[in-house]
Amino acid sequence: MTLRFEAPTALQYFASLVAEDPGFALLEAAISVAQDYYPGLDPQGVLAQVDALGERLKRRVPADAVALQKLRFLNRYFFQDLGFAGNVNNYYDPRNSYLHEVLAMRRGIPITLALLYIELATHIGLSARGVSFPGHFLVKLRTGKGEVVIDPLTGQSLSRSDLEERLTPYRRARGLTGDFEIPLGLFLQAAAPREVIARLLRNLKEIHRSADDAPRLLAVCERLVVLLPQAWDERRDRGLARAALGMDDAAAADLAAYLEHQPDAEDAPALRERLRALAHGRDGPLH
Repeated sequence: MTLRFEAPTALQYFASLVAEDPGFALLEAAISVAQDYYPGLDPQGVLAQVDALGERLKRRVPADAVALQKLRFLNRYFFQDLGFAGNVNNYYDPRNSYLHEVLAMRRGIPITLALLYIELATHIGLSARGVSFPGHFLVKLRTGKGEVVIDPLTGQSLSRSDLEERLTPYRRARGLTGDFEIPLGLFLQAAAPREVIARLLRNLKEIHRSADDAPRLLAVCERLVVLLPQAWDERRDRGLARAALGMDDAAAADLAAYLEHQPDAEDAPALRERLRALAHGRDGPLH
């Protein structure tokens, strides 16, 4: 008898990568996000490309180089030799969120450039982590003289005053000034791998929502629910995406779960009305 093994779906593969925080496969999970749009993508092949770039950099760095020297080698290699930069002319192109496309175009957004930059940094022994800074993903590296915060679009090292200036609009918009001001250091905490993938997916979610692309929006929402099973806002958003595609029963299950856990949410009354409409097989108001 011949045994047959079915290959996992793209979503099952992603779920296996993000199931546990210990050993969370950050780069592979980020690469796999593109499989919804590129079903034939081979994540292992993309990982091999990144490894090859890392090994090429490693051969350029003297064995006795100190951290700041390694950082200079990394910046020259990443931004000058390889030519990575921000895709400022087409910032909201979904390809900026797909790592294999970023590798090919040498253009991306802060979070995808940061993921590649961090991976190359590890190849030469630098300790680098992502920072989920408001409005612009950053990288911080530990050196012998402390930590350096880097803008992954340019390689620029950001001073405390640079960071405070970037943070000012965010603080003002949320009333976090004066007695309510949150110290800068809290915004510079290293992001956990799960947070990084959530931010990457939420970027894509907004792109597809703005484009009214319901099938791709649902695919991203599916991943966010797998990644963050207790984030009830993501369950709600998946329900609304399902409803837009006529998946009434599945949509109702998601909206019911959201309302069970967030009964006093601001949007709860509108969603209860939507849920009743789904139960009666007709469209209700989408708020």
